[in-house]
Amino acid sequence: MHEVRNFLDLDLIDAATPRRIIDVSARIKASGERKPLLANHTLAMVFEKPSTRTRVSFDVAMQTLGGGVVSLEPNGSQLGRGETLADTARILSEYVDVIMFRTSSIEKLEEMVEAATVPVINGLTDRSHPCQIMADVMTFEEKVGPIAGRIVAWSGDSNNVANSWIHAAVQFGFEFRVASPSGLQPPQDILDWAAANGGRVSVGDDPVAAVAGADCVVTDTWVSMGDNGADRRRALLSPYRVDEGLMGHAADGAVFMHCLPVYRGDEATTGVVDGPQSVVWTEAGNRLHAQKGILLWCLHGNAAFD
Repeated sequence: MHEVRNFLDLDLIDAATPRRIIDVSARIKASGERKPLLANHTLAMVFEKPSTRTRVSFDVAMQTLGGGVVSLEPNGSQLGRGETLADTARILSEYVDVIMFRTSSIEKLEEMVEAATVPVINGLTDRSHPCQIMADVMTFEEKVGPIAGRIVAWSGDSNNVANSWIHAAVQFGFEFRVASPSGLQPPQDILDWAAANGGRVSVGDDPVAAVAGADCVVTDTWVSMGDNGADRRRALLSPYRVDEGLMGHAADGAVFMHCLPVYRGDEATTGVVDGPQSVVWTEAGNRLHAQKGILLWCLHGNAAFD
């Protein structure tokens, strides 16, 4: 039986693999190549949570590489009528070559992976968002330079994106500082994994201390779809808003990132989002190129990097 290469979380693969994926993604972007490297391959995208960037970037990436795409959502498939994820995974494995799954719980992703016989890509769970971080690291290196040895600061709610940044800090060798209020800080098991693997990850509640001298400042939406207590969350997180004053504590040449959608005036001011340090549009654009590298690795392994 051939090897199945799932792209689930950065802590589940060796450090050399995400490095190679980003390198090949950057190479494809720089060259403008449109080679049909995935001709006669089909990607199934399964959405339990809505999406703009993940949907479009994976769709266009697969088509640009010569492959086909099928998109499924609960209200347009038997998932919405009670068919299990495991049964869906088994059926899709008969039809397609790779599955991208965007869902809520890690348990649902694990159910899909256990039943599928083709590679599964984590398009997002409530615990992590590794595809986003691949695009983020690619963007940092494009705009600033090699990320190894640099400082990335997070200010705000330590959500799934922050968790994947912690994984990336270990795998790519940079320092990651988190500033979040008590109760919205990263899960202890992820911090324990980082510490056990030599990660330079610190967590506190002072955004100025976190951002001081950082090469990159990152934040994300305060209130996601389905979150309760929006007003309370905004009050709790308002000291962590990324504004021009906070960016002023970062290093010269520092960049601002946000995975989008952004709510100007909440997690970041308009002046920062649309200002000269912001790289959010390049970051969003690089989702397309990072997805190409991920798809090529899942389907061709290290041969994709030759």
